[in-house]
Amino acid sequence: MTDSAPTLRASTIDPDEVERFSRIADEWWDPTGKFAPLHRLNPVRLGYIRDRAAAHWKRDPLTGLPLAGLSLLDIGCGGGLICEPTARLGAQVTGIDAAERNIATASLHARRQELEIDYRATTAEALAQSSARFDIVLALEIVEHVADVDLFLEACSQLVKPGGLIFLSTLNRTAKAWALAIAGAEYLLRWLPRGTHDWRKFLRPSEVVRGLGAGGITPQEIVGVVYNPLSRTWSMNKNDLDVNYMMYGSKGP
Repeated sequence: MTDSAPTLRASTIDPDEVERFSRIADEWWDPTGKFAPLHRLNPVRLGYIRDRAAAHWKRDPLTGLPLAGLSLLDIGCGGGLICEPTARLGAQVTGIDAAERNIATASLHARRQELEIDYRATTAEALAQSSARFDIVLALEIVEHVADVDLFLEACSQLVKPGGLIFLSTLNRTAKAWALAIAGAEYLLRWLPRGTHDWRKFLRPSEVVRGLGAGGITPQEIVGVVYNPLSRTWSMNKNDLDVNYMMYGSKGP
């Protein structure tokens, strides 16, 4: 760790986004509620993180605690849907969120599960001002909700330890993504509350790579995350980045 960090400007908080998610904070752990899509997506996200992290640190992903001894930061942790399973995989987990109600919900649920997770109501750029650095940084389904993408990606990059990894997932800015993620998911199927997403805030993979690269992150892989409406399951597909995609990168030693 270092004793100081470069000064970051302004804030990534979008007050409207924080208020939107605060209003439904109590529903995070309802698998049939407003966050049902994330509950269905979670096994794919978790498996991807576990497998790539285990490979990076030369561990077996399927035995023991593959993330044991590794510090992990979940940015925009919400109610803790990723924090809890990564803690069970052995990671020393910190979860941050700009919405205090989300942190309260996550903290209460973790206590009930007897899990030790360090939850904080703060932002990536605020935490980056400290000496805190992590082996693994997660920014899942969050970058499309921030007010300043460049600042956010800069802060995320700073929070990764040398030799560490960052995982990011978001939505591509394509016509197909608008049709499926907004028109379909929010208006036709009503999986998500209307207004959850703004297509103009979706990011092309090249934009994410460029933003993380400015902070010293080297991309390792970008894969599509595709939903099958017949089986109601998600899967990875390297050839389809049109809507949801996930990527990870590493910071040099």
